[in-house]
Amino acid sequence: MPEQHIVAIANQKGGVGKTTTAVNLGAALAQAGHQTILVDLDPQGNASTGLGITADQRTHTVYELLTGEVDLQTAAVETDIHNLRLVPSTPDLASADVQLAQTPDRTRLLAKQLADAPDGSIILIDCPPALGLLTVNAMVASSSVLVPLQAEFYALEGLSQLLGTVRQVRQGPNPRLRINGILLTMSDYRNNLSQQVEADARETLGDLVYPTVIPRNVRVSEAPSHAQPVLVYDPLSKGSTAYRQFATEFTARLKLVPEIA
Repeated sequence: MPEQHIVAIANQKGGVGKTTTAVNLGAALAQAGHQTILVDLDPQGNASTGLGITADQRTHTVYELLTGEVDLQTAAVETDIHNLRLVPSTPDLASADVQLAQTPDRTRLLAKQLADAPDGSIILIDCPPALGLLTVNAMVASSSVLVPLQAEFYALEGLSQLLGTVRQVRQGPNPRLRINGILLTMSDYRNNLSQQVEADARETLGDLVYPTVIPRNVRVSEAPSHAQPVLVYDPLSKGSTAYRQFATEFTARLKLVPEIA
């Protein structure tokens, strides 16, 4: 097994619960005793905001990490959650695709920086909703890709494009890349459509689809406005319970045993 577990959380479709999953999975892993670093690779910076990292606390950002101006230990800031650190993002990152396009070895910038991550740590990368240079950097740096998939009508349509990008990266700069799994999000079992999407996903993708499904839950939606993961905002909510259960399944796939029950 690798010394670090680096997982890109990616889906080029927006609004599928990608950042929500990154923040709450990171919180759940940290609460279970795992040293966790969340890399906010989305120019919108929602993961940074969702963990309570204000603009004036973003002294160093993921853009500086990509350009080599700072190292991972300098860029990663402490959050209010023990064991969870964050490499914050700002809107400046939006120009990265253009500004870094002529950089030598431009798809390996993040991989070089994350190679110095502490042994045994779990690094989650919250990718932007696009399959550009930033997402490719995340895939080249990672051992696997976690795909949040919203339980809605068009959910499976964009998945083939994402899987195609994974194949291209695997055939090129990162042969070890694999799909960690598919996480169904925002499911409403009162809605027949959600049940049908889940059935179709499991029939099409089999064991790639995680057993746990994240429900549509008002507490999950409210938590970002309080700059907290739902696991902190309302630990007993259905959303918190689901993300803790998912984190257990996630670490099992990484063959890790939580240090704290």
